Amino acid sequence: MITIYHNPRCGKSRECLAFLENSEKEFEVVKYLDVHFTFKTLSNLINKLNINPIELVRTKEKIWIEKFKNETLSNDQIITAMVLHPVLVERPIAVNGNKAVIARPFERIKSIV
Repeated sequence: MITIYHNPRCGKSRECLAFLENSEKEFEVVKYLDVHFTFKTLSNLINKLNINPIELVRTKEKIWIEKFKNETLSNDQIITAMVLHPVLVERPIAVNGNKAVIARPFERIKSIV
């Protein structure tokens, strides 16, 4: 089953969700702004994405600029910042088993379905 970490206010996230709705794939939607990530969940996602934590951060978000932009943060501190401020997490993230992608553009989801 595919899991999409979704922000309904994000156009790219809505495009990815529409793609899944029109596919024959089973999927679940996690509205991560409502349920929030745990440190462990976010760390596991980063590992599946095969990226560094900073690559998942929306560095143009006001919270990042005001609180973290000029700081030297460890990977754990970056993950903690995203746990505390989930709006900082790039979206949408699609996961299928051990494979995951940041679906921007949404067509990237095709690589894991």
